[in-house]
Amino acid sequence: MELVGCIRVSTDRQVEDGFGLAVQEKVIRAWCRQQGHALRGAVHRDEGYSGTLPAPERPALADALSEVEDGQAAGIVVGRLDRLARRLVTQEAILAQVWKSNGHAFTTDQGEILQDDPEDPMRTVMRQMMGVFSELEHSMIVARLRAGRKEKAVQGGYAYGAPPYGWRAVGGELVEQPAEQVGLARARELRAAGTSLREICRRLEAEQIPPRRSDRWHLEAVRRMLQHQAPYTLRRRTPPGDDASLERR
Repeated sequence: MELVGCIRVSTDRQVEDGFGLAVQEKVIRAWCRQQGHALRGAVHRDEGYSGTLPAPERPALADALSEVEDGQAAGIVVGRLDRLARRLVTQEAILAQVWKSNGHAFTTDQGEILQDDPEDPMRTVMRQMMGVFSELEHSMIVARLRAGRKEKAVQGGYAYGAPPYGWRAVGGELVEQPAEQVGLARARELRAAGTSLREICRRLEAEQIPPRRSDRWHLEAVRRMLQHQAPYTLRRRTPPGDDASLERR
């Protein structure tokens, strides 16, 4: 079959844990060669997107599913089922969308994820149990991160995960990222003028303003960037030569 590949990481920590984007793509390509499948074009990459998000909010996954829906690809392949989704309801919705389009879903560790069969109820139960445990693992990770952030906040450090576009964390403080601040200001200017999110993506790319973790702008990335206000209640470090002391609230 000709398949479309999709890979995902939600944080830089997953790169350190050994299943980053490069590893996932390598595994998918090797599996396709072994199984006699062909990959259609480049592997779709969702970098910095949680597996709890529905498909429309994950640009690469949405593009991959569109290719299956349009008949351009016979199915989708991911490294593991948790790369497809981290919540059972999300997992089942994505699989249902693939099957509704007469497509096939594969993972490199299980092979094809077969559709429900009334003659084999255990098939559905086992798949959904894996989804439940993936969701549990995600919830436990979130709980540990939340506890760590609380402790870090008590100690006075930056404790709110990856800084929003336009900022980076240095020594527990938020520092403006000049190049990203240009992109942020431009996006806000365009939005204030009534420009659609899709057109903002096009304009940013045309003006060669790069996103943080991708080779092109996606609707959800622009939406999230515009939703962020001044970041949290932390002292903002100012560039050298600027003696102003600022507070963000």
